[in-house]
Amino acid sequence: MEIRNIAIIAHVDHGKTTLTDAILRQTGAAEEGVSMDSNALERERGITIYSKNASVNYKGTKINIVDTPGHADFGSEVERVLRSIDSVLLVVDAQEGPMPQTRFVLKKSLELGLKPIVVINKIDKPAANPAKAEEDVLELFLELGASNEQADFPVVYAIGKQGIAKLQLADESSDLSPLLDTVLAKVPPASDSAALERPAKLQPFNLAYDSFVGRLAICRVYEGVLKIADAVVVKTPQNQARIGKITKMYTFRGLQRVETETAEAGDIVIVAGLPDIYIGETITTDKDAEPLPAIAIDEPTITLNFLVNNSPFAGREGKFVTSRQIRERLERELEVNVGLKVDFESDVFKVSGRGELHIAILLENMRREGYEMQVSQPQVIFHEEGGHKHEPFEEVIVDTPQEYQGAIIERLGTRKFVMKDLKVHENQVRLIFEGPTRGLLGYRNQFVLDTRGEGILSSRVVGFRPFAGEIKKRAVGSMISMASGKALGFSLWNLQERGAIYINPAVEVYEGQVIGNTSKGEEMTVNPTKGKQLTNVRASASDEAIQLIPPYELTIERGLEVMAEDEYLEITPQSVRLRKQQLTEVDRSRARRS
Repeated sequence: MEIRNIAIIAHVDHGKTTLTDAILRQTGAAEEGVSMDSNALERERGITIYSKNASVNYKGTKINIVDTPGHADFGSEVERVLRSIDSVLLVVDAQEGPMPQTRFVLKKSLELGLKPIVVINKIDKPAANPAKAEEDVLELFLELGASNEQADFPVVYAIGKQGIAKLQLADESSDLSPLLDTVLAKVPPASDSAALERPAKLQPFNLAYDSFVGRLAICRVYEGVLKIADAVVVKTPQNQARIGKITKMYTFRGLQRVETETAEAGDIVIVAGLPDIYIGETITTDKDAEPLPAIAIDEPTITLNFLVNNSPFAGREGKFVTSRQIRERLERELEVNVGLKVDFESDVFKVSGRGELHIAILLENMRREGYEMQVSQPQVIFHEEGGHKHEPFEEVIVDTPQEYQGAIIERLGTRKFVMKDLKVHENQVRLIFEGPTRGLLGYRNQFVLDTRGEGILSSRVVGFRPFAGEIKKRAVGSMISMASGKALGFSLWNLQERGAIYINPAVEVYEGQVIGNTSKGEEMTVNPTKGKQLTNVRASASDEAIQLIPPYELTIERGLEVMAEDEYLEITPQSVRLRKQQLTEVDRSRARRS
């Protein structure tokens, strides 16, 4: 059977997963209501976090499809996938046009010599402008140095939600067959008869874990035929070799894994039996074979510390609370999450990732599994180059109504961002900035307030540049509890005029917990457990009705954004609390002096 391998790439929320789901339904590979986004967090947030494989049969040809994340924090997932496929469907929103992540994934695929098929999606949007989106995509291709062949890309227009694709906007269509026909016509077959004759050669581009068979490698078979029980040689990119044996093999049918006895050149399979296999290594049956080129993964940009929770409320909610349990969980995560790096040298684990969301997803998964821990404030990773300090820089694209542009330019300006471009379209503006990742940490919530929730902000790392200098971004101070007990509504009512409160009344607090922020910027020690002095005399002036503003409740992402350098974010299965590293006023004074 002929095989075609494609990946679907796009900016976040441009409709990759919806389009993939429609292809699976129309080819009979999945039932109604079954989605590629199977993870609970993915369904809650409406984003793809992990790349996933599926396959469909269309007109006697097997099409392997890889759905990739659209968020820049999960870029390492996309980079690896692109090495294993032969073409990409570049999905672009007909209204928004190319966005930062579109540029990032397209650049990677053009560098690998792939010839993309462009899908202009969501053409039914009221403000859709397919012609302009297509023009912008061509401009982007030329800007990224596409060859003449790559720039002469086929275009398909689609409404992913309705499962409709067209080759011309005026065409009548009721399904996605125009898109699938384009894939068969434009994507080269995954292998030829000559490749089948050579010894088997595979390269893992993703890892998975199964509690019965252990570590799994998701591989593209480049040459030959591999059978179960074959003795294989695993070669590192440095040409070091070790031997192993294939114990189980799976291929994809729809979204399901199906056990198979053999795997042929061109297919994408899962192999088990190699407990120490790693991404980018070469699996071959020929001990003299040259290893395949290594798969490079971009460096992490931020780092923070994971510690055992030692707050007064430690151990109340979590099942896994010890240093050893957290270490084992992080070691398991490293097996499948290659964008992550962990330093295990002490009891404080230094975790480095690709962005705040990358780390927040890991923490959210851990707390749902019953882990309890605390983390320090995220810091960017600096590099030394030629004796000079370098830091990660990001390109930021903001789409917002015109009246908010002044506030955004001012805020990002104070955070060392430089505006590169400004485009006006009716009442909307698109602002393009470049600046240090440090300046973006803790800005997203402020951005939502500045644009009244109407703005869209997206960013991508553009590399390491010289250090941009000092950035003063924390305009608020912390409101710290001086007492332990239950927070009372009367006390919070008096405190809410000083700043934003993070907790509800009747919530238990402890000394040293941060219960809110102060708008004037100084730290303030308060007593949230103080009740009203009651007497048997009533006076209308003193008996005012308490009106509490709803609290700014902490989530993991919000906590990582608002925390100060001398604070920890305490994360348990039911709670997210902010606390000072030194809980008592005396200890904090001592720490400041030293």
